[in-house]
Amino acid sequence: MLWVLFVLVAWATSAVSCARLCIAAVEAARPPSPEGGAEKRQLSLYEAAFLSGGPHRVAELTLVSMHRRRMLMLAHTGWATVVDPEGEDDLERSVIGAIGPAGQARIAPVRAAASAADAVRALADRLVSAGLAVPDGARSGLAAAVRGVWGASVLTVAMAAAAVLTLPEGQGATTQVLGWFALPLLLSLGCLAIARIEVHPYTRWASPSGQRLLGALSTEDTLAALAVGGVRALDDPKLRAAFSGGRTAHRSH
Repeated sequence: MLWVLFVLVAWATSAVSCARLCIAAVEAARPPSPEGGAEKRQLSLYEAAFLSGGPHRVAELTLVSMHRRRMLMLAHTGWATVVDPEGEDDLERSVIGAIGPAGQARIAPVRAAASAADAVRALADRLVSAGLAVPDGARSGLAAAVRGVWGASVLTVAMAAAAVLTLPEGQGATTQVLGWFALPLLLSLGCLAIARIEVHPYTRWASPSGQRLLGALSTEDTLAALAVGGVRALDDPKLRAAFSGGRTAHRSH
């Protein structure tokens, strides 16, 4: 009867992990209440970039904006070179600081450093306070809960295999025992399927209010298109190559 212990472990793990995922989903569905008039105002390009693609999108927008104003030169080989070291705002100054005193650096590490700068965190905090962005805790909590349910599914399969190995030969109880493990496995997989449909919208950077403002934003301008659609929205192949480390440029030769 050792298999009963394995069944209890599988059931308990699946139930607890699914409950955690449900709680995390409920919390993510309750973003901070928007500030008065928040849904009626227009988003800045930096705000649109964060709500669409998070900190990395903000760094990409800043780099391209500075390149267009000839403050930086973004080479198709994946290098950024400072032309004018005087940034106009904290985000631009964080990019220049990420490039360093040499005045030249690879774009990928510059983007990573700039996306982690205090200026980007301050932008995120303002959007969360306005009810336009999903708090970081809600996203990380959901991700951890989903991983927990996946882990419970794997554990259930492992417990089922262990239970079958402990059964006495010749009793023909294998199918019945596996049936007991099928229930917690179905619970976990069903919870994951529902989460993929219902929870996924809340794992985006923008809250429902932020998504509505994004939907009203015109993307006819190149920078606006970049803010909403990312690097792939750029119509300059050399700029796209710059952000891919020059791989696109090499393939074109």
